[in-house]
Amino acid sequence: MNLPLEAEYVIVGGGTAGNVVAARLAEAGRDVLVLEAGPDFGPFGSDAWPADLLDATRLGHSNDWGYDSGDTLPVRVGFERARAIGGCSDFNGTTQTWGHRRDYDGWGAAGWTTDELLPLFEEATRRMRVKRYRAAELTPWQHAWYDAGVDRGLPQLETLNNLDETVGFAPEDNNIVDGIRWNTAFAYLDPVRSRPNLRIVGDAHVARVLVENGRAEGVEVLFQGGVHTVRAGTVVVAGGAFNSPQMLQRSGIGPVVLLRSLGIPVVVPLPGVGENLHDQPFALMSWAGSDRMTAEMTRARRAGWAPDEQAMAKASSSFDPDVFDLHFLPYSPSHRGDAKRWSCGASALQPESRGYVRILSTDPEAKPLIDHRFLSDPEGRDAKVLAEGMQQLREIAAVPRMAALVGAEIHPGPAAPTRDDLVVHVVANPDNYWHPVGTCAMGPASDPAAVVDHRGQVHGVAGLYVADASIMPRVPRATTAMPVVVIGERVSRFLIE
Repeated sequence: MNLPLEAEYVIVGGGTAGNVVAARLAEAGRDVLVLEAGPDFGPFGSDAWPADLLDATRLGHSNDWGYDSGDTLPVRVGFERARAIGGCSDFNGTTQTWGHRRDYDGWGAAGWTTDELLPLFEEATRRMRVKRYRAAELTPWQHAWYDAGVDRGLPQLETLNNLDETVGFAPEDNNIVDGIRWNTAFAYLDPVRSRPNLRIVGDAHVARVLVENGRAEGVEVLFQGGVHTVRAGTVVVAGGAFNSPQMLQRSGIGPVVLLRSLGIPVVVPLPGVGENLHDQPFALMSWAGSDRMTAEMTRARRAGWAPDEQAMAKASSSFDPDVFDLHFLPYSPSHRGDAKRWSCGASALQPESRGYVRILSTDPEAKPLIDHRFLSDPEGRDAKVLAEGMQQLREIAAVPRMAALVGAEIHPGPAAPTRDDLVVHVVANPDNYWHPVGTCAMGPASDPAAVVDHRGQVHGVAGLYVADASIMPRVPRATTAMPVVVIGERVSRFLIE
């Protein structure tokens, strides 16, 4: 497709939220242009779609931006992000969780309370074709954790997505259709692709937003070897927690010292752009397994389709005993024969540690500095919560009905026998849950850390909006895929209104 040089709305990024915004605007009759830095593989059924992006039994991996922690952490951690139409809805494990009521009410933003968002969660769940699995459908490995959790105070729940409910184990809700990861390109763009008022251009990398006299007037695009200007009435940046702050910084919107150090003229001084980066830290534990478990899983896989992830627990630590601040995620070794490690991970859902994303060059293809500063909060709360979660997993694994199935713990194993040892272990081996948020945080203009208002409009720039995980002031107790779809639903309604 040729690059149009003008549109009423330009959506920068055809990812999880960007596709929702584009589709809703197109349905409302607006003239919409989606510019995606990666390829547009076309509608569902096109042969151009890579197999790994469709296969819901595994995380996607092709068309990755190539981001990682560099030397900012004790070990190198990959921050996989999809550079393709669909964004990270192409990559994720398809688990769709919502969080808790206090998450959204705690944002304190007009239009974002739990009661206001609940209809959007329900609509997004319908559009994403989310299925609620039953306990009878769980594989033997996931069912073992689901059953044994009861003995350690985790009741069996029908769903993880009651926004008032606290702890418990439940089968996951997943956006899987006949084994296919049902991404937002399929769910939202496909129904409107044929409309003349929607145009989608792949391999079009937006370098910066053009701001004139305090208003966004368009974008500068790298396309087919050239630099082009596309004029727009409204620009919606939807690049995610890593890419959206880069876009604003390259456009002269951000911390003054950073912009001046790179020779970028300051358009709007917003110190919060790129700050407040946080993700839910993750710790993996593994067991040797047993012949019985191997045999049961082999039979289950021969009988039909069996993903690695099917069940999840919401658990609480001593730091937040009245709700939940931990996820437990059991998953089994690959049925493609690459390992025999039976694993369950713990994630601390409400981290205190904060990092940042900062460009190091004006080159749009240059990698930024991404420093999560995992487990760096002064009181060490994040590491302690994670260690408590690992200790709880050990207790579940020791339940008599589980012990014979999981076998000996092999990671971290005898090297970290106590809670204090686990704290040392997680600090030395940080990992992420692939849920970065917060780098263009929502808040009032009076807050120096805020980047956008409650509608997603960038402070100080008319006609410029952000719609993705970066506007979350604080991450919810959830896997962030569904909350990000809801952000697309919410911002698009503000735009239409």
